[in-house]
Amino acid sequence: MTITKAPIDRGRFSNKTVFIMAAIGSAVGLGNIWRFPYVAYEGGGGAFILPYLVALLVAGIPLLLLDYAIGHSQRGSAPLSFARLSRKLEFIGWWQVAICVVISVYYAAILAWSVQYVGFSFSQAWGDDPEAFFFTDFLRATEGEVTLDFVPAVLIPMAIVWIVAIAVMALGVQKGIGATSVIFIPVLLIAFGALVVQALSLPGAIDGLQTLFAPNWGALLVPAVWASAFGQIFFSLSVGFGIMITYASYVGRKVDMTGSAFVVGFANSGFELLAGIGVFSALGFLAQASGAAVADVVANGIGLAFIAFPAIISQAPFGALLGMLFFVSLVLAGFTSLISILEVVISAVRDKLELGRVTATLAVTVPMALVSILLFSTTSGILVLDIADYFINRFGILLVALVAMVAVAWAIRRVPSLAAHMSRYGSIKLGRWWVVLVMAVTPVLIAFMLVLEVVTAVSEPYGGYPTWMLAVFGWGAAGAALLIGILLSIPKWKATTPLEAPEHDEVVIR
Repeated sequence: MTITKAPIDRGRFSNKTVFIMAAIGSAVGLGNIWRFPYVAYEGGGGAFILPYLVALLVAGIPLLLLDYAIGHSQRGSAPLSFARLSRKLEFIGWWQVAICVVISVYYAAILAWSVQYVGFSFSQAWGDDPEAFFFTDFLRATEGEVTLDFVPAVLIPMAIVWIVAIAVMALGVQKGIGATSVIFIPVLLIAFGALVVQALSLPGAIDGLQTLFAPNWGALLVPAVWASAFGQIFFSLSVGFGIMITYASYVGRKVDMTGSAFVVGFANSGFELLAGIGVFSALGFLAQASGAAVADVVANGIGLAFIAFPAIISQAPFGALLGMLFFVSLVLAGFTSLISILEVVISAVRDKLELGRVTATLAVTVPMALVSILLFSTTSGILVLDIADYFINRFGILLVALVAMVAVAWAIRRVPSLAAHMSRYGSIKLGRWWVVLVMAVTPVLIAFMLVLEVVTAVSEPYGGYPTWMLAVFGWGAAGAALLIGILLSIPKWKATTPLEAPEHDEVVIR
């Protein structure tokens, strides 16, 4: 008698609503809150909405649909899905996995900072100088050198973030990721909605909104503004680096995936608009309280979250409440994004080695947590983080997305069959319009963005950092992700792992 080993239970989202919540949780992250308002302001204010919507419809949603199509049709993690499309493309999936490893180890540090700042909002620990407090007192940041001097104020909350993340991932797709998203996303919407209401009530809020939404139509003639719109959509939707491929593989065969993509895309953009209203209302108050113009207090990224907003909290009525809502929103948005990034790695390891959920989770997350703490809870953590984030987003995510689109569209010519798969049960049919976008328009736009980024990075060394740091933590990290992807694609899959997508949904034992 021959005993055949049953395939592993990969897990499944229980229904479409849970999947949509998880996908929105992945898409809505830190960049929605602290990047979009600044990008919109720099890109022409109200006029920026036009290139932003074009980018959403021409690049964002089409690429999101491609990720869904690959994962949903091939029923596997990113490496397994690409291997099932063509064994020669498996390296793309592992390349995406390596990128997710890099992102997750530094993303946890930002979450740790946000956790601490929830408490700091009540005590206003930053005093009269939020910038000096953040860099000198809180992070104890060094200049141009890498150390192993740990910062307890960062290490402890980072350890907590990793413990909670590991617990969620060990619970599985539905009980862990799905349940967390179903709870966190509504809470995030309530918390951030309350923040927006409070921010709108502040003196000077109208000035902030006028600064954000006043249209500068001349900006539409600047190519960099359009590139910035496409970049914002691309990065905020979590497309191109394995997350949506992985999530789509956990959805039933007869689920409407095309309609879901439009829901996720517009929900993500709606939250970004809400973030712009809340952030610029608060910046308008800060400008009025400081006797400055709104343009003089506008900040982006870490500067907005950990320097400008603390200054607002210190001067605003009910500032502690405003700060709590803001940093809790960062924690919620960041955590749902972190678990989606971790799932790309865990799912790939599970598929390749046929491991159980808990075993794979521990094998993946414990080493990542140690690396994360070792690099980013030290006095040089923010330097390494800033460099790695800049390079892995531009020369990791952008490049792998371009290679994946070109390979699927032209090397194996699978776009028409993927369109047919998605249209079978989709409420929105993927006709020639989608095929043309994915095969021609979107790859050209991404290539244009990539060229601009390369020219900028080469002509102006990023951030004024030492060359060796840019080489190791910037170019090195981006290049290592590609090399690792190629190396991990060499070992063969186990004989019990079919390299043909199953025709029917697997039986899931709950």
